[in-house]
This record gives sequence, C-alpha cells and structure tokens, in this order.
Amino acid sequence: MTAFIRNIGIIAHIDHGKTTLLDALLKQSNIFRANEKVAERVMDSYDQERERAITIFAKQTGIYYKGYKINIVDTPGHSDFSGEVERALGMVNSVLLIIDAQDGPMPQTRFVLSKALKMGLCPIVVINKIDRPHADPYRALDQTFDLFVELGARDDQLDFKYCFASALEGYAIAHLDDPRENINPLLDLILSAAPPPQGNPAAPFLMQVMSIDYDPYVGRRATGRILNGKISKGERVMWINEKGEKRIASITRILGYQGLDKIEMAEAMAGEIVNLSGIPEVMLGDTLCDCEHEVHLPPLKIDQPTLSIEIRINSGPFAGRDGKNVTFNKIKERLLKEKESNISLKIEESLGEEEGMRVYGRGELQLGVLLEAMRREGIEMTVSRPQVVLKEIEGKSCEPIERVYMDLPEEFAGVVIEELSKRRGELQVLHRLENNMAYLEFLIPTRGIMGYRSDFLSVTRGLGIMTALFESFQPWKGEIAARSKGALVSNSCGRATAYAIGAIQKRGILFVGPGDEVYEGMIVGENSREQDLVVNVTRAKQLTNVRASGADENILITPAQKLSLEEAIVYIAEDELIEITPRFIRLRKKKLKERRAKMG
Repeated sequence: MTAFIRNIGIIAHIDHGKTTLLDALLKQSNIFRANEKVAERVMDSYDQERERAITIFAKQTGIYYKGYKINIVDTPGHSDFSGEVERALGMVNSVLLIIDAQDGPMPQTRFVLSKALKMGLCPIVVINKIDRPHADPYRALDQTFDLFVELGARDDQLDFKYCFASALEGYAIAHLDDPRENINPLLDLILSAAPPPQGNPAAPFLMQVMSIDYDPYVGRRATGRILNGKISKGERVMWINEKGEKRIASITRILGYQGLDKIEMAEAMAGEIVNLSGIPEVMLGDTLCDCEHEVHLPPLKIDQPTLSIEIRINSGPFAGRDGKNVTFNKIKERLLKEKESNISLKIEESLGEEEGMRVYGRGELQLGVLLEAMRREGIEMTVSRPQVVLKEIEGKSCEPIERVYMDLPEEFAGVVIEELSKRRGELQVLHRLENNMAYLEFLIPTRGIMGYRSDFLSVTRGLGIMTALFESFQPWKGEIAARSKGALVSNSCGRATAYAIGAIQKRGILFVGPGDEVYEGMIVGENSREQDLVVNVTRAKQLTNVRASGADENILITPAQKLSLEEAIVYIAEDELIEITPRFIRLRKKKLKERRAKMG
C-alpha cells in the first residue's frame, strides 16, 4: 500500500554531512549484521567519490521503520551534476535538506533547494553538526528560512518541519534540550511530515525511467518510481521513447532496494522505486506503460550544458606506451556508452579536420570526472581547451553567466574585485562580515571565471572560499584577456635533468621534475612573462678531465607543480592540448615548429 511507503531524497551543500547522515540511517535500521565491517560513507561506492569526498551519482537505498518502507535517494551536492539531482528528485515526494549548524546555507544549498522547490516538494530541514564547538543551530535555521523566502517558496513550503542532528555521532533531536540517543526522531519526522507517494495501484501501470544501469546477464536495467498500477515478473509492457517510437517488451526481473542490496521481487505496486529488466533499448526519460492504456509522459528537462571539450586520439610522440585503448573507435564507443546513461552530458561526433568527439557538460568538474574515468579504463586521448556554449536569443549571441559567491579576508577584497572586473565581472553584493571578513557576489561570464580558482586561492593565501553557480544566458560581454603568462616549451626529447631544471626554474614554474620524460613541443612549465619560451630541460652538465678549483654548487630544485585534470582543463590556451594516459597528464603545443619560427 502506498500509505506505508515514503520516498525521500537527501540534498545538501558539499560537506554538510549528507552521506554521513545516510550512514547513520542505514546502520541504525539494522540492515547490517552485528559483526559486519561497514565502511565510512558507505553509499559513495564509486572510487572517485571516495577519493574526492563528494557524491557524483545519485543512488537508491531502502530501510524499514515501524512497518513503513522508506526509500532514500542520495543526490550530488555540486551544481556540475545537476542532471543527477533532477533525476533523483523526480522519484521522491519530499527531501531532507541538510544544513551545517556552523556554516548555515551555502551557495550549493541554494542550487539544490531551488531545484526541490521548483518541483513542488516540501523539504524537511535537518540542522546537522550541532556537536561542533562553534555551532549556532538557531542562526542556521533562521538563515534557512530567509533562503526559502528568497527563492520564492510557497506558504506550505515555508512552513517546513525541522530537527537537529549530529550525523557523525548518530543522533537526531526535535529540540536542543532533548536527550541525544539515536536517529529515531528524524525517522519519526519523515513518517509524519513526508507525504506518501501519489498513485493508484488499481490503475493501469505507468512509470518513467529516471536512471539506467547495465548487467552483463540481463542487459540494460531501468530505475524509476511506479506512478500508477502494479507490475509483475513476466508481464508485458509498452515502451515509448522520447521520439514517440513504441515497442512491446516483457519484464524479466524486478528489483527493489533494501540497504546496499537489490532484492528480487515478484510484484511491485504504485509508489515503489524499482529496477526493471527486459527492455533492451530503454533510455532515460522513456515511458513504460500498460499495453492497452498508452500514455506518453513528457521528457525529462535538465539544465543545458555551458562548456564543451573536444576529445581526440593521443597523437603525441609517447602515444601507445601507457594505455591499452588508443584508437578513435574505442574513444567513440566509450563516450556513446556514457551518453546512454548520463543525460546531463551532450555527446556528438566533431566535424573538424581530425576525427574527434565533442562533449558538452555543466563544468570542468563534471568533464574532469568523465575524463578520469576514461583514463582509468586504459584509454589514451588528447583534450582541447573548453569552449563556452553560445546560444542565439532574440537575434543576439548569448553566453553563460555565473553567479560567484566569495567569502574572503577583507584586506584581499580590493585585489579580487579589480581582477574580476578585468574579466568582465559585475559586482552585485559587498558585505563586511565579522572577524574582518568580506562577502562578495559577482555576475561574470563562465569564460571569465575559468582558471581563476587557483589565482583566487593564491591571492587570499588559502583563506578564501569561492563557489560559482550558473545564472543565465546573457548577451556576449566582449573580449576577455587570455592566460597572462606564457609557457615553457621543451625543444628536445629525453629525460629532464636536475642540472637543466636548476637553471630554468628561475624563468618560471616547472611542471616536470628530474627523471621525467619529455618530448619536443611538450609544455614543461609556466613562464613568468607573457611570451612562450623554448627551453632545454634535458641538458646535462658537461664533464671534463680538469679538476674544478672548488666544490660544485649544490643545486636546490623547487618541487614540480603537478596539475590535476581539472586544473589542466582550465589552464591550457587555445593553441595547447592535454595529453591524458592512465598514468600521465601532459600538456603540449598543437604546432610547435610554426610557433618556434614566429619566436625566432
């Protein structure tokens, strides 16, 4: 019965304790054996999620409490993964909004909450981390209410239910002076405040596909919430894709969610979140319905991509040394597979001079996660500098604009405002905070904020916090100066030597260290001046049979600055490429000989 089902999503800013709270819910619902070893952040099963300490993919689980089945969907907190958030919210009837009791609502909180409010959901607010020394739960609660008002919440959404919690300690309380025992007060609040799913079990079957996964034995599997009716194993359903194409398929397996496991079911009813097998060509957003009662649900609407990159084969001198998949067909096959399960990415074949695939995404983090996954699968490739996606609106060329939120020491505010103004940024808000801190809000083109994060951290000496969220498409803001510093480019092939690096490091920042392999045209560092500079990092000291008059000088070498994938994506210039292999990230020039001729 739908009255005994609750479908809940969990949304929050990054690092506000969303996945830790889910750990507490799972552990206290007795789904694990008493002697079972359970990892921290158990729902972050993807290796990059554990390494980056963020949630990338939405995931489902289910627990039982007081005779109720509570289906829980864990969602990403970063705006780059908005497609995952929107799909997850399409399966639930309410959300837990997690707020840090010390930090209060943060920029990503605004993003995930606005998605929930627009979909008509009434959030349940959980003020988390109340055990922290400087926590101020009631201030965080007041700020959360103000955010609801600012986002245009309805009266019933403003009348939200709330509780206080410490996910790390594993307890929730309705009032701050209540005994701190377990997580049950939060579960009781879910049962009373979250509405049961709408749907009539007696009506014809209807479901929209919100997630896709693959099993080597049964093929593609579709996940979604049953909107009406019921479904049994072996029953025939009609599959309708976004183009209106129809086909009859037979359901071969039904899986429900319990804890970390998928449980096979003979039958599922309206309100349940289930995983169905037997529809080989099913895609995200497709409709599954009763064969005699045809219904075509509207396709999923998600935020449009703002950045694109071009991916080609690795054509560098070291191609094929490191990866096992080096052909264009392997790259294309992998990206088309990604396209089937990730609707927030747009992937198409490039029509340039060389074979390539163009990938459109929401930001450098989302694109970096994809590229990192591909290199771990043994794929070698080269990647171009990201391009912003332009739109034609009312006859004008429009570009994506970001709203940038900054908390930083007040003494650095002037330098940051000056730099962002050069990047076509418009200051919207300036507030002085306590403890000599300042709060800034800017509207700035996406291309203006690309690559600025590392400069921002350097200027603020690591004390600043910066978050950017997509705002809208607006008319083209004009030219923005490119990277202000040139590159140090290798003119030879071999291994870098300490002797050569010791002499060159006065010229700028090196990306390679002694013993690293380099080749002609590879970018080995950043010049301290605007121009590119060709250098020889493989030069060795000349040995003679003449005894030196004194001891050789000790060479003090500054450690190489190794760029991460996301840093490399926003660092490279128009005439540069990133060479990505399973073990190495290298930067290189597209056409070195022509540039050397220009530089004399």
